Amino acid sequence: MPVEGTAASIGKSVQIYGEVKGSEDLVVDGTIEGTITLTESRLTIGPNAHVQANVSARDVVVLGAIVGDIHATGRVELRAGSNLKGDIHAARLSIEENAIFSGKVDLALAERPAAGASASAASAAASPAPAFSTSN
Repeated sequence: MPVEGTAASIGKSVQIYGEVKGSEDLVVDGTIEGTITLTESRLTIGPNAHVQANVSARDVVVLGAIVGDIHATGRVELRAGSNLKGDIHAARLSIEENAIFSGKVDLALAERPAAGASASAASAAASPAPAFSTSN
């Protein structure tokens, strides 16, 4: 029985060819070729991992090597020693020194329309009320 708060793990001797889907956090230290989909979870590509896959997750932390695009609704972290060849589509991005990255970055927030609406409402609230004059 898994302990709450721990992630599922794919060991360094495990090789997966195909599609990996899940709804819990996952740590990969093995080899995966295909696709990885963890819509509301965190994916960690460990330092021993070799991944050739398009990845979709809430958060992605890369310590090893990955070839493929990353789509994250939250944060992507490229840690020191990591190697990514592919595009990143995420809300936030962190790249440490000595991380290798080759690709394009698209930092698009899912909340942009809401943020724009609240920003215009905030600016309207911050602007002074129009002065009304009464003619006597």
